[in-house]
Amino acid sequence: MRQSRVLARSFYDRDSETVARGLVGKILVHERTAGRIVETEAYLGMGDLAAHASHGLTARTRVIFGPPGHAYVYLIYGIYECLNLVAEPDGTPGCVLIRAIEPLAGIEGMRRRRPAARRIEDLASGPGKLTLALGVTRRHYGADVTRGSLTVRGLKSEPALEIAATARIGFTDPVDRPLRFVERGSRFVSGPRTS
Repeated sequence: MRQSRVLARSFYDRDSETVARGLVGKILVHERTAGRIVETEAYLGMGDLAAHASHGLTARTRVIFGPPGHAYVYLIYGIYECLNLVAEPDGTPGCVLIRAIEPLAGIEGMRRRRPAARRIEDLASGPGKLTLALGVTRRHYGADVTRGSLTVRGLKSEPALEIAATARIGFTDPVDRPLRFVERGSRFVSGPRTS
C-alpha cells in the first residue's frame, strides 16, 4: 500500500453523488483484506425517499447526520450487513453504499468467509457479499474511515477509469437521475454490467 494514501475527511465532505462517483477505483481496506471499489450508489438524504435519512434523525441514522468520513453499517433482510460511507457536510445527511469490489488482498480469508463463492468475481459482487468477504459488521457502525482498520485509499497515481451511471438497484428509483456508478466493463459488479 506504499503507492496509496488514506482518503482525507475532505474527500467525503462533498455531495453524495460526487463522492459516490469519486469512490469508484479507490481501494477499500479492512485489516488484511482489500479490494478496488467498482460499484457504488449515492443516497441523497431527506429528499431521497430511498435513503434511510428521509425518515429523519433516528438512533439508526444518527451517523448519517454527523461528520463525513464515517461508516454507516446496517442490517438488511435480517441477514446481510451493508457498508455505507457518510458524505456531505456535518449536519447534512447523505451517504454512499459500497456495492461491489474487485478483491486484491486477503483473498484466501475472503474465500473462508464466503465459501459459497466459486469464482473470484463472486466473492464481493454485492453489498452483503462484500461485507461478509471483508469481515465488516455492524460493530463498524460509526467507525472513522480516515484512520483505523477500516479505510479507503487512493492510489498516488490513479489510472483513468471509464465510469457509467445507471439507476440504483432493487427499487423504482424515486430520484430522476442515475445514482449508481460502476466501472465500465468490470466483471466484479453486482448488477447489470456496462460494456
